[in-house]
Amino acid sequence: MLKSMTGFGRAEQAVGDKTFQVDIKSLNGKQFELQLKLPGFLKPFEFPIRKLLSEKLGRGSLDCTISLKQTGNAKPVSINTDLARAYYRALADLSEELQLDPSNILSTLVKLPEVITPTSDTLTDEEWAEFEKVILSAIEDLDAHRLMEGASLEEDLLLRINNIVRHQDEVIKLEPFRQQKIKEGLKKLLEEHVGKENYDPNRLEQELIYYIEKIDISEEQVRLKNHCDYFQAILREQDDSKGKKLSFILQEIGREINTTGSKAYDSTIQQCVVLMKDELEKAKEQVLNVL
Repeated sequence: MLKSMTGFGRAEQAVGDKTFQVDIKSLNGKQFELQLKLPGFLKPFEFPIRKLLSEKLGRGSLDCTISLKQTGNAKPVSINTDLARAYYRALADLSEELQLDPSNILSTLVKLPEVITPTSDTLTDEEWAEFEKVILSAIEDLDAHRLMEGASLEEDLLLRINNIVRHQDEVIKLEPFRQQKIKEGLKKLLEEHVGKENYDPNRLEQELIYYIEKIDISEEQVRLKNHCDYFQAILREQDDSKGKKLSFILQEIGREINTTGSKAYDSTIQQCVVLMKDELEKAKEQVLNVL
């Protein structure tokens, strides 16, 4: 079971006489990074909100917006006059520059963030407990999207790893013929440049054994198969966060593929290596999105 870092979650709920909407957007990222936008009266709760999101969502680049959609009619409101004046100066200058009618500036001002806010500047303990549920509901919605995306990622990653294994099977089939071709090629070179009667066949056989041992790729194939099996086993684990672990395994898979290519000295095996590298790069791209 994989979980993607990409997703969107939304929750809306009344808390006392206030109605909150929580939107959370998540993209891939190496660490937990959060852009948090919330009404001014929730500033005292910023750190608990950040902690809650961090604990529940792990890593990723997150954008969380908390909006106060409406408040009870009985609650008075306050106008942030300093902020309104700053907005007004900027809007008036823009209207003059663009030669627009400035008569609608006031109606625009009252809609801007934090200009008009409830005078009740904080939540009670009971309201905070209820408000936490709104955040948790948005997180749950986001997780549902992450799981859907994760299912697609898992399917694609399995395809890439299975393709690597399939190309590796071709390499294993070609390996005995490669060794024979190397032996015949070296003998032919000696016969052409030295003469068949001018070298010791026993010594040649010893040198061939030493040389072929140097370019033997059987150990790389064993390790490559083990890494692919381990990758598939990690995919089946129930742990939510395993993107980094999968990335490390892909690095090891790449190391064995590269070593196979450097030792191959065979055009057909090199073609298999190129195809394995192509599948590996596609897998690496997908793993970047895994939580």
